[in-house]
Amino acid sequence: MDHAKPLPAYLVQRYQGWKATSYAENKVWYRRLATEGQRPRAMVVSCCDSRVHVTSIFGAEQGEFFIHRNIANLVPPYAPDGDHHGTSAAVEYAVTVLKVAHIIVLGHSNCGGVHGCHEMCSGKAPDLDEESSFIGRWMDILRPGFERVRHIESEPDRERALEKEAVLISLENLITFPFVRDAVKEEELSIHGLWNDIAEGGLEAYDPKQAKFVPV
Repeated sequence: MDHAKPLPAYLVQRYQGWKATSYAENKVWYRRLATEGQRPRAMVVSCCDSRVHVTSIFGAEQGEFFIHRNIANLVPPYAPDGDHHGTSAAVEYAVTVLKVAHIIVLGHSNCGGVHGCHEMCSGKAPDLDEESSFIGRWMDILRPGFERVRHIESEPDRERALEKEAVLISLENLITFPFVRDAVKEEELSIHGLWNDIAEGGLEAYDPKQAKFVPV
């Protein structure tokens, strides 16, 4: 493993600062988390985007959220085909092992993954159409959402609508998982769709009665 390098100095310094302050002040809590295990209230499926800080948005502490991040906060449909399914595995663990009460899909503005999907579906990104593109094949999950919004004339409006479609597609796909569907039916689990406006600090939630996202 000679290709692995030492941690950058600035990260070492930040770690040491955390260990001397936050950890030292909450040592008992951290040890309790370690010995008693995690019991998060909710799972959050969010984007890998570094600007989306789930714990900060909700003021969450360690142990509150089981967080899974991927490109464009997508949940694929249920497909037990023996292939590698990181997101599906995370959902299964959250529901069947951790028994979370909520699954939250959190989308956001100016999403690079969604933009890539928009470009690919518009014929402007042939590299993403290549079978070898991990990003392109992942963003195939969102193709049905693009079909729903392709009629929107303004490109910025179309992309913003597609960001919200990423949330809705994921909610639809969640229900294809038998263990999710059963937990929802038994009222042991609820699923929620959110969209975060990074620039304005806004948060919108999908309201099924109005069939649209509304401010929280």
